[in-house]
Amino acid sequence: MSTKKKYIAWARVSSREQRDEGFSLDVQLDAFEDFARREKAVLRETFKVAETGTKAEERNQFREMIAYAKKHAYELDGILFYKIDRAARNLKDFMLLEEIEAQYGLPFIAIMQPVQNTPTGRMVRRTLATVAAFQTEQQSLDVRDGIGRRVAEGWFPSNPPFGYRTRRFHKRSIVETHPQNGGKVRRIFDLRATNGLTVTEIMDRLFEEGLFYSESKPKFSESKVNSILHDKAYLGFIRFRGAWYPGQHESLIDQVTWDQVRISFNEQNYRSHELVYASRLIRCGHCGHIVTGEEKFKKTKKGVKPYVYYRCSRYRTMGHPRVRLSEKELDNQMQAILAEFSNLPDDDRIMVKMVARSILETHFEDEKIQVSESKRLLSLLETQRDKLLNHNLSGAISDERFDQKQSEFDEQERRLREQLARHTRIGVQIEDASDQAGQVFDVLANDWLKMERRARQLALSALFGGFRLEGRILVPENGARLELFRAG
Repeated sequence: MSTKKKYIAWARVSSREQRDEGFSLDVQLDAFEDFARREKAVLRETFKVAETGTKAEERNQFREMIAYAKKHAYELDGILFYKIDRAARNLKDFMLLEEIEAQYGLPFIAIMQPVQNTPTGRMVRRTLATVAAFQTEQQSLDVRDGIGRRVAEGWFPSNPPFGYRTRRFHKRSIVETHPQNGGKVRRIFDLRATNGLTVTEIMDRLFEEGLFYSESKPKFSESKVNSILHDKAYLGFIRFRGAWYPGQHESLIDQVTWDQVRISFNEQNYRSHELVYASRLIRCGHCGHIVTGEEKFKKTKKGVKPYVYYRCSRYRTMGHPRVRLSEKELDNQMQAILAEFSNLPDDDRIMVKMVARSILETHFEDEKIQVSESKRLLSLLETQRDKLLNHNLSGAISDERFDQKQSEFDEQERRLREQLARHTRIGVQIEDASDQAGQVFDVLANDWLKMERRARQLALSALFGGFRLEGRILVPENGARLELFRAG
């Protein structure tokens, strides 16, 4: 029967600097082998974490080592560590090792810093562990400060996003545009801003054009395209601790393109979340949660036709009524509600006009902001056109490239003017309703289906506050406001 002692070992390198200073895994593993030869012992298991390992990986390895030590404690003669500061990242883990030593009789052995298991020896060991914990915490602070300084100088705190690469320049890491991937990013923004393609369509177009994500994964994923289209890094900024800072890297897109993409996503949001009876206008009478809308498109003999449906956001919850209404059904109910208030006496119309105009004008402030934003973008587009013309006149770009960019700018202008016209129409409709506030219910009842969706939504919110859906019946929530309109 063998009388050789049996040990397990734990090797850890937490940084490349420690590796370069002589604490590499190979150095530690060789030391364990030498110790085992001198002691005529056996290494039953070795647990190790390299400098490339994440904190999560280190924690998992440490837990595995602790579990193994507890399970096989009766077979083992100790746990080997290179030095005290290699044993644990923090004092909590160090105390756990001491606990195993006390409860399981498994000695804690630092082969390069041997101390006796006595009160004095344990005091020395704990002092060294405290110093090691302090150094780890201080190093973490130094790294964070270094990253902060790097961001302040205009460089990414870690690896740059797709489309850029890092290279060494005079002993420093700088970021430059990737010669292939940078063009792919520009193409993604161009397909969205100029051609108005959906994310799925962009994925397909890139694949068709031979613009691959990587050799092993040719097709871009939906999440990757979405991430690229929402990353301000391509506009020249760096994200750090929840805020954006100016960067020194090259911008892959201009401000006009970025704003166009933002507008395109806002339009998508408008279709899906700002439908007439959505956006918190109606609450479910069963559970009190908001009623949401969805717009679907179906092919008919006359072409593609949109259909809008509404349901409670908890529609699929167990025991919840499966009520799903079309927009046409709600429109019919709304016109009936508006008709109830269409015959007010002249004296009452004055009071209604004062109240309704005040409320409607307040709700229209958002639309005024949108009009201002569209005008700002048009002005910015003109600046971009002037720069393009100057580049062409100076010979910096070819006539062919000039014509191509001019076409892109024309398309951008068309979309911006469409946005501006839509917001302006909404404004006119709200103003008309305000000017005719005494007959506001007449106007809404007669022109309800002709009005822009957003204008209808603002009018309902202003006049009724909100609604409750009882089964399939729409019930105005704000009884006090309705009584004001009824009684003057």
